[in-house]
Amino acid sequence: MLIRIIRQYLRPYRGLVVVLVALQLVGTIASLYLPSLNGKIIDEGVAKGDTGFIVRTGGWMLAVSLVQIVATVAATYLGARSAAGLGRDLRAGIFAKVGDFSAQEVSRFGAPTLISRNTNDVTQVQTVVFMGAAMMVSAPIMMVGGIVMALREDVGLSWLVAVAVPLLALSVALVIRKMIPSFRMMQESVDWVNRVLREQITGIRVVRAFVREDHERARFADANTQYTATALAVGRLMAMIFPIVMLIFNASTVAVLWFGAKRVDSGQMQVGELTAFMSYLMQILMSVMMATFMSMMIPRATVSAGRVAEVLDTGATVVEPPTPTPLPVTGVTLELREVEFRYPGADVPVLQGVSLVAEPGRTTAVIGSTGAGKSTLLSLVPRLYDVTGGAVLLGGVDVREAALEDVWSRIGLVPQKPYLFTGTVASNLRYGDAEATDEELWEALRIAQADDFVRAMPAGLDSPIAQGGTNVSGGQRQRLAIARALVAKPEVFLFDDSFSALDLSTDARLRSALRPVTRDAAVVVVAQRVSTIIDADHIVVLEDGTVVGSGTHDELLDSCATYREIVESQRSAQGAAA
Repeated sequence: MLIRIIRQYLRPYRGLVVVLVALQLVGTIASLYLPSLNGKIIDEGVAKGDTGFIVRTGGWMLAVSLVQIVATVAATYLGARSAAGLGRDLRAGIFAKVGDFSAQEVSRFGAPTLISRNTNDVTQVQTVVFMGAAMMVSAPIMMVGGIVMALREDVGLSWLVAVAVPLLALSVALVIRKMIPSFRMMQESVDWVNRVLREQITGIRVVRAFVREDHERARFADANTQYTATALAVGRLMAMIFPIVMLIFNASTVAVLWFGAKRVDSGQMQVGELTAFMSYLMQILMSVMMATFMSMMIPRATVSAGRVAEVLDTGATVVEPPTPTPLPVTGVTLELREVEFRYPGADVPVLQGVSLVAEPGRTTAVIGSTGAGKSTLLSLVPRLYDVTGGAVLLGGVDVREAALEDVWSRIGLVPQKPYLFTGTVASNLRYGDAEATDEELWEALRIAQADDFVRAMPAGLDSPIAQGGTNVSGGQRQRLAIARALVAKPEVFLFDDSFSALDLSTDARLRSALRPVTRDAAVVVVAQRVSTIIDADHIVVLEDGTVVGSGTHDELLDSCATYREIVESQRSAQGAAA
């Protein structure tokens, strides 16, 4: 999986990679040439007292060293640039993929793991690509070249290479083999910590309101302890590698000096050749160590690549049709025809046999008890989910046969939990229409009964909005979300319990101001309060996902027991409150 992702996302940087490999080759050859020159200085210059040879060869060594430095720096720069580009493209790919997900796929993964996969996991892949460019390319060149150069210096000591290299590789490989399961557990632990932390930050008010700080601290402590234990297990294994490497390094040095001294004493090799051979053996072992160091990183990056690929390979349940059917230019009617919807794995459908028609210039309301399926019903219109039975039609066209952008451009959705983005009041309203003028924004705010508090803000339209709109009240968030939908000037308005945080007088003023603006649009209102939908042209009553009544307010009072119960319960609650 790691190789597949690297091959796919490193393809645009093939030219840089080719140059990088060439530079690594030049730098490694230069590095391999230096011990040979050093050995010649000892044997031909120092031993014979030839100062001129020492100066000439020393100058040549400086030139080779300069080439090595320039090649290594340039290769490292290109490696960093290629790895950073891969990380950028991979994050962009995940972001685009998640943007195409329906609510079903987002719910399946969960926000915390999607965030950690797009940050921590991509970083692991990016790091291994950079380290591979810096080390893995030069390691095999140095290993092969070091062996060749060592054999040129003295064949009699070559058995030391044959013993030391496999011993080092085998020792480190055994340790790394034990690390792979721990790396997988570590990434899962990161998800757990992110999930708990996200829940606690998002739900801090609930935690404090119910005095559950100690409970939440214990939950976080459990997640943190699990992550720490896994990290310590990995750390203990990693700590074993460097003593093993140093032991083999030092033992190899002692062996070279021990057996090499005997060969020098017998005249089979010179001191300079022994020095060069020892340098080449160190370079060979260093290349093995670099390869094994990379091998330590590859298992974790492989796990991360698998998690990233899981997101990239997940197909969205809501997809563009091969040949989209265009929607009518004007006068779009919304129709739900025998709609059924059930969540994946659910035995019972949330909605079953639901039919309604919302025509331009008319307001259609949907009411029902909690859990009746009202919000799910609205989610089917913009294809946040796709129906599992029946059809949703816009202008007589099944939304599954129309282009997604075409469907979304006709709909103005005000969700039950309005969300505002980090920015300003104006930037949030222009989500509806990026080209909207300030006058159009103020008009939308006036209709949404939000212009008074926006004018009271220090910078008006340019006043800052925190992430999620946490620096404004719930009612203000709802009104800003309604204004955002008004700026879009859609042909179908979907209000998902969008007036619940408003007091009755503000609710009444807002609905009155909406009538002239929405007279040419189809309006669907989901509400809990009867007062919000009492003047609707058509009311649909849901109970347990099925339609149990439809008509006007007065008609439903006579014909629908469920609607009567809702009305009477709210009248009783208002009477008790009075």
